[in-house]
Amino acid sequence: MEFSLSEDQRNFIEVARDFAAKKLEPGYGARDENGVFSRELTLEMGALGFIAPEQSEKFGGSNVDYLTSGLVMEALAGRDFNMAYVQLLGSLNSQILQRYANTQVADQWIPKICSGEVFLGVALTEPGGGSDAANLQLRAEKVDGGYQLSGEKASISMADQADIMIVFARTGKKESRAKGISAFLVEMKSEGISTNRYADMGQKCIGRGSIFFDDVFVPDSHRLGDENKAFSQVMEGFDFSRALIGLQCLSVAEQSLNETWKYVQQRTAFGKPISDNQGVTFPLAEAQTQLEAAKLLCYKTLWLKDQNLPHTSEAAMCKWWAPKLSFDIVHQCLLMHGHGGYGQDYPFEQRLRDVLGLQIGDGTAQIMKMVIAREKLGENQ
Repeated sequence: MEFSLSEDQRNFIEVARDFAAKKLEPGYGARDENGVFSRELTLEMGALGFIAPEQSEKFGGSNVDYLTSGLVMEALAGRDFNMAYVQLLGSLNSQILQRYANTQVADQWIPKICSGEVFLGVALTEPGGGSDAANLQLRAEKVDGGYQLSGEKASISMADQADIMIVFARTGKKESRAKGISAFLVEMKSEGISTNRYADMGQKCIGRGSIFFDDVFVPDSHRLGDENKAFSQVMEGFDFSRALIGLQCLSVAEQSLNETWKYVQQRTAFGKPISDNQGVTFPLAEAQTQLEAAKLLCYKTLWLKDQNLPHTSEAAMCKWWAPKLSFDIVHQCLLMHGHGGYGQDYPFEQRLRDVLGLQIGDGTAQIMKMVIAREKLGENQ
């Protein structure tokens, strides 16, 4: 594995860092208060090639490797965890469309995703599902020219802001579980769709809510992949997004640590900087060590994907460990700043609320550990 970056990579990441510091960071708190993504900033991100950057130039991507896409995520998320979701959802969903949508649908929507013209999300979770992701009740009944979707999705990111949504629905018998699920690209302005939003403690800019489908028609052309096989086909892309999520969270932790190292050198108590106390620096040193280890795990996972090598187990490690570690590090940094950190004088309280959500969304730690155990046990059979 090569640890150095090419000049092109360094330049691309530097542009992303500069954009994040100058454009994203100033509005991070305000977007938490108003609970709305900035479409203007999303268009700027698209123009700079930061949304789904691993996509080919044919689709408006930057044609970079998966590792570089992860480095872009890192550059953006440390300044605004929530706007970085634009890249996360763009990368995950454009990859799904590229592999499983028909040519006409892919050519219509992927360039709009890469340019930032449209927001999109994934609708998998249901009220009675949660971690039992294959226990879907939303039905897709075959009708002339397509399907009719009826049912409810719950806890969906971007539920009331997305323009399009990849929706998982049951087309087979209930007892068939994962083998009876299909995926569809649904335009959120379609007749019969309604949404609501939850009152969450964090990730307010992203917004999470329910989507209700009342006999929503979706044409045959918008089914993704084979009927009844979406769970095994489409879910493969989540290994990529789990590595991106790891870096998304760790970038917030790294930014918090960088700020806290500076703070403890400036803050004085008992006539000297508090950095003179090992009780202050040792927890930060431990956090720095764990951060570097977790980042390397995420980099390795993306490198494995670039090499077309198996990385399901590593991706699951990224998903359960990085959000938890990030929460712990931001928490430690908040405490180091005392009452200022606890209040809104610093961004730590918002960061803490934001990263906590990814200990739940996209698979809990328990589910990720089950994935890892299954992979390892399978190796020994």
